[in-house]
Amino acid sequence: MADVYILAHCDDEYAALPLILEARAAGRDQMFLYVAENPGPDLPDRRLAEVRAFLAELGLPPERAQYAAPGSGAYDGQVHLHLPACLAALRQRLQAIARVDRIIIAAWEGGHPDHDACAALAAVLAAERGVEIEQFSLYNRRGLTILPFQACAPIPENGAVRQLRLSPAEWLRWALLVRCYPSQATSWLGLWPSMFAGFLLRGGYGVQALDPARLFQRPHEGDLLYERRFGVSYAAVAAAVAGVVGPELRPCPAPA
Repeated sequence: MADVYILAHCDDEYAALPLILEARAAGRDQMFLYVAENPGPDLPDRRLAEVRAFLAELGLPPERAQYAAPGSGAYDGQVHLHLPACLAALRQRLQAIARVDRIIIAAWEGGHPDHDACAALAAVLAAERGVEIEQFSLYNRRGLTILPFQACAPIPENGAVRQLRLSPAEWLRWALLVRCYPSQATSWLGLWPSMFAGFLLRGGYGVQALDPARLFQRPHEGDLLYERRFGVSYAAVAAAVAGVVGPELRPCPAPA
């Protein structure tokens, strides 16, 4: 039995810690596959080493974290431009796993184009393996006007929220484990306070199932965070997703 995390970036797993603890308590194996490539001669190794340090802190084998599609050209922010190559690489990785129980992803929420692109990849693979997908929010700007983003806030468009409980000691440990990511200190300096303030205000941590029909819907009304921050349009992501998601996952047309 295995939970497979199909994630865009090394450090996305930090926001999935309650799911990791849940799977560990149930005795399920866990595999972490990262799709986006990092430029530079040393950054890929540094970032993967940070993930493995985080997993080791949780008692998980570090080698369970791997790059899924090296050489694909799918650099940070460009995964949606390389979906066929990434899908082929992920499919090959999953062939080595006898039984996949669930696939876990960063949510389809309009936060980062790579996250939404990986949601599409996961939907295809989950349909092939006959498993469900759970998604955890990382960041989005649904309903916001002044604040630039909100962290780890599940959006209602993605359906019912399943709550996961942590003890006070687990919350504290989670907060402190951000130290595992020194190369991403600048990013977490802005994200970490919003993340834990949001948990406090919302009363905890929740995850949602991914309905494949959502891949053919705008994540939420209004401007998306990746449109505003990264200059990637929803139309570009939607066109890329439509190129890899087969007709079996498309929503049925409404009767005339």
